[in-house]
Amino acid sequence: MFSKEDFSHIPTEDEMSNYINNELWNKFCKFIKSNYNVNTRFEFSKCSLEYGWNVKFKKGNKTLCTVYPRENYFCVMIVIGKKEKEQFENMLYNFCIEIQEIYKATKECNNQKWMMIDLEDEDTKYEDVKKVLNIRVS
Repeated sequence: MFSKEDFSHIPTEDEMSNYINNELWNKFCKFIKSNYNVNTRFEFSKCSLEYGWNVKFKKGNKTLCTVYPRENYFCVMIVIGKKEKEQFENMLYNFCIEIQEIYKATKECNNQKWMMIDLEDEDTKYEDVKKVLNIRVS
């Protein structure tokens, strides 16, 4: 049985999917892999804020996003850096209120905002996450 806090066992994609237990996870993975030609990497974080396994979707050396598994949903961390900031902020009011509020509430550090977005339903917030990922790769 997969435990997100067991660093001795690298999870498989099936174990991660079973742990998250949300069909949106599978749709998200399919979307991101088919649209961005990314590598999927399971990494273990010893950070006290997000201790345990996470999934990094990487394009070359750049991390497109990091996903933190939860039971029945998942959290996507997307970094809005110096390069993406202007384009993202020009589009900010086109995103749903939740994305706008997350961005505004996220503290900036070293010209970056690390947005943490919980996804559990295929809704406007999910569609907006896909738009933010497009900004990351542009």
